[in-house]
This record gives sequence, C-alpha cells and structure tokens, in this order.
Amino acid sequence: MTTPTYATIDPTLPPQTDSLGSAAIVKEAYTVIPGSVMRDIVASLFPEWRDTRGWILNRPVASGATTFAQMIMEVQPGGGSDAPEPQAEVEGFLFVLSGEFGATIDGAQHTLTEGGYAFIPAGTPWSITNTGDAPGQFHWFRKRYEPSPGLTPKVHVGNERDIEPAAMAGTDGKWATTRILDPEDLAYDMHVTVVTFEPGAKIPFLETHVMEHGIYVLEGNAVYRLNDDWVELQAGDYFSLRAFCPQACYAGGPGKFRYLLYKDVNRQIVL
Repeated sequence: MTTPTYATIDPTLPPQTDSLGSAAIVKEAYTVIPGSVMRDIVASLFPEWRDTRGWILNRPVASGATTFAQMIMEVQPGGGSDAPEPQAEVEGFLFVLSGEFGATIDGAQHTLTEGGYAFIPAGTPWSITNTGDAPGQFHWFRKRYEPSPGLTPKVHVGNERDIEPAAMAGTDGKWATTRILDPEDLAYDMHVTVVTFEPGAKIPFLETHVMEHGIYVLEGNAVYRLNDDWVELQAGDYFSLRAFCPQACYAGGPGKFRYLLYKDVNRQIVL
C-alpha cells in the first residue's frame, strides 16, 4: 500500500515571464480555485492568530456556497492561536497537510501531523501551535452549527491514515471513501471525508443533490464534470459546488486521485 500524500500550496509569486496558465473559474453553479493562483498577495491575516496567514477558499456569498467557510492556514514555527474561533456558535474541522501541531481542545492535548484531523464542536475552547521547526499548513472548515433537540456532537481527533476506506458498492474498491465522522450519528451537521479513485474509476452518473461541497485535491489528477463543463484538476486545486450542481468524475491516472470533501448533512430544510 502506498503512503498517502497531501498537496500543499506554494505561495511564492510566479515569474513575470509566466502566462496566466491555469486560470480560476467562477460560475453560478461552481467555483474553481487552482493551486496556481494561491499566492502571497491573496493571503489574509487574522487578529486571533500570530505568525499565521490564510487563504480563504470559500465564504458565504451571493450565488456561492453558503453553509461554510474554508481556509488553508499556514503557520510559522511557534505560531498559532490561543483563541482561534471568534464565534461561539461556529464549529470547526482541521485537517493537516504538512508540519506538526499541538492542539488543546476542551482541555485535552493532541498532536496533529500529516493526515491528522480534529472536529471541534461549537462553543468548545481550543488552541493550536506549530510545534515543528518548519512552516505547517492545514485546512480549517468553519460552519454555524444547526442544533437539534437531544443531539450533541463530540470532539473527534485522529488521523485519516488509521481509518479503513469504505469501498463504494459495485466498484471493486476502485472508488472508496474514508469516513472521518460517523455517518450514522445525527449530532453532526457536517461531514469531512477523503475520497479515493484508482486509475480508471469514475462517478458513473451526474450527482445532483442538496449538499454543498468544498473539495481540495490531495494527490493525483482527474477530470470533473461540473454542471455543463469538464474541468481538469490536479493536486493542490480547490473547487466549491453550490447545492444541486450536477457533478461527476473520471480519474484517468496514472496514479490515485484523492481529495478532501466537505458537505452539509443531517438537517431539515429551514423555510
């Protein structure tokens, strides 16, 4: 079994001799932000953090995905935050791409390295520090929690490498999902998973559903059908999908195609 890899972003500016190359795409049904446009000059700073910058990949905007925010955070050695979340009603999910981080969540200490994750329920105190000797990057998902009577999500920390991927029915294991949060636990109103396609595997129909997606390519390349378009994607690229955006995928190879997937789940539609 090959060791999973996790694409990081290179924020240095390209040379003046470069063409526009892999351009971003913004349409009514979806947005594509390739890794090639995640550069120094588009990073954001946050008052709650020290020695840290972030690339905001999604935020609720008109004609955009509205249920979540997603960022790639880059933290220098010793940097981090003692109170990262400014909104008590917002839950969080961290997924580490590189480096080593010490996280304290509701008083318990954890070490997060490549492939490590942490789900943090709304209102839970937490802090995080880069404990390594090099800059580290991680995804940070934020969602306003939708409470439901009698349901309370719990802190969940681990590493996706320790979870056996679940094969999709009828695919001989060529399409599999690493389910990080228990899909049967209705306390969670969001899921973050890792999806893996072996070369030649595909989504054989146009998925059209209410769940929004934020998708970051961890490794490999593929072509993705987004609404009416086929879009080529590779490691380090990101795309977000509105509700009901038709979608499918074909992984042509030569290696595995893996991505980190967010979706909102388990709640009735509020009218």
